[in-house]
Amino acid sequence: MTRLFVLIAAIGALIVGAMQLNAQATTAGWQIYDEASFMMAQKKGKTIVVDVYADWCPTCRAQAPILDELRKERASDDVLFVKLDFDEEKAFLRAHRIPRQSTVLVFKGMNEAARSVAETNRTRLRRVVLGAL
Repeated sequence: MTRLFVLIAAIGALIVGAMQLNAQATTAGWQIYDEASFMMAQKKGKTIVVDVYADWCPTCRAQAPILDELRKERASDDVLFVKLDFDEEKAFLRAHRIPRQSTVLVFKGMNEAARSVAETNRTRLRRVVLGAL
């Protein structure tokens, strides 16, 4: 019985480690949401792409490579790409009426220019984001 508990604990530790690595990879090259930085970018009139994600969300994982591709293509001083953790940033979610993870927003300064919810089709997701850039 003790061996079983040790095995279960080891598997649990591996899963937690993999989730932490996945979270780090998810945010590679993106800015993590920070309210002050976000508001400053809005006041400067920047275009901001916000990926509202959750580590546990399969739809978010499907969107990630598409959004990473867009970030690499459109990265500039005028466009900011931000990852926002659905489980952590409840005030932002309330303020922008975001009911679920896997929501992608594009802001032009203070105004929301586009929104996509749970879209995993590459062509459609790119069209929404690029159309607002």
